[in-house]
Amino acid sequence: MNEFVMALGWLGLYAPVALGAIGSCMGCGIGGSAAIGAMLDTESGHGRFIGVSLMPSSQVIYGIVIMFSLQRDPMTAEAAGAIFGIGLLAGFAMLYAGIRQGEAIASAINASKAKPEIFGISLAPAAVLEGFAVFALVFALVLSGSIPA
Repeated sequence: MNEFVMALGWLGLYAPVALGAIGSCMGCGIGGSAAIGAMLDTESGHGRFIGVSLMPSSQVIYGIVIMFSLQRDPMTAEAAGAIFGIGLLAGFAMLYAGIRQGEAIASAINASKAKPEIFGISLAPAAVLEGFAVFALVFALVLSGSIPA
């Protein structure tokens, strides 16, 4: 039983990185696809489309920070359950935020093709999603401080 609990702890340690990377990949892919499509339909502003399509890449960075905050040497059975719970749930938050952020960015890019002057304001939903990912990061950091060493 102790080995199973330890395995869950190790899974929770890596979950924020893995799930954050998946969310970043999917979000950047969604935004990048919209950026490439917009380049075919517009004569200028291509750099801003590509630049903003990279916004979901922050999810994997947050996952790495969470992983380092959860890391315990040595991993103990007492800490493993908390590491599993925090890591897995924070990872799912990063995954979801990355995907939805990519969708919001794709919508902003598509809208700004027809009306370039709304590009900046159309990024507000993606920025709000980034804020939710930061909340998950902060809460994971706070909770990781209460896990026994």
